[in-house]
Amino acid sequence: MNFMKKYFSCFYLIISGSFLISLQSCKPHVLCGDSSSKKPEVFSKRYKKALSERDSLCNLSKQKAEEVASLTKNMESLNKDYESLKATSGTTVASLSDDLKKKQSELEKKEKDLKEKEAKLQDLQGIINRQDSIMSALTNTVKKALLGFNADELTVNMRDGKVYVSMSDKLLFKSGSPDVETKGKEALKKLAEVLNKNSDVSIAIEGHTDNVPIKTAVFKDNWDLSAARATNVVRLLTNEYGMDAKKLTAAGKGEFSPIADNSTTEGKAKNRRTEIVLSPKLDELMKVISFK
Repeated sequence: MNFMKKYFSCFYLIISGSFLISLQSCKPHVLCGDSSSKKPEVFSKRYKKALSERDSLCNLSKQKAEEVASLTKNMESLNKDYESLKATSGTTVASLSDDLKKKQSELEKKEKDLKEKEAKLQDLQGIINRQDSIMSALTNTVKKALLGFNADELTVNMRDGKVYVSMSDKLLFKSGSPDVETKGKEALKKLAEVLNKNSDVSIAIEGHTDNVPIKTAVFKDNWDLSAARATNVVRLLTNEYGMDAKKLTAAGKGEFSPIADNSTTEGKAKNRRTEIVLSPKLDELMKVISFK
């Protein structure tokens, strides 16, 4: 189809039968895709075929142009949506990244705090274990030192991490009296010998009575009597048996901390007692649990 151009050569010949057709204009006879124009009969079959092919190409080109325009429009819309989504996504990602960093920082801090608490807990448990071991050994030592006394006179037991040496009223005092008897002094002396070798305990002397009221010229009530008995035991331990007064505390509890039923004779006898409570010193423990 080399003869086909947008504009034909300025002169061309068309031969129909034996006649020479005159020279024609350079302008195409039929515009591309113009289906309204009637093709002159004088055109050759070859030329008509070329025009037909040209028209087909024109129509196809027009369709493709429309498709390209539509695709271009869609592409522009998609690009716009993409840019919008990218901007929004970028903000969201940045926000999530900041939140993640914050959470990570909080997690690391909590993990550090947890490790510190675990270390402190281990220290505390170690101290408690050592104190339990000390108090357990002390219980056995006190029991051995006081083996010569009867169970109704004296008992030694450990509870709540403390050692309780309970001496009955029968061992220490006469009825209504705050003065320690000879046998009671013997028991206190043996106990002092053990305690003087243990500096890691605090000692509380507690006086107890039954619920029978007392009122004399010396004592107004059971509180007075129990406090006087506890004080006299402290004086005996410090003045005669060399114990450190700073380690001792005297307390009168009267009838208000019974260990048995006061409605029976046996119960009253158990409640009339002086307890020497040995507690581990808490200095080391307080250092560990300090929040400084």
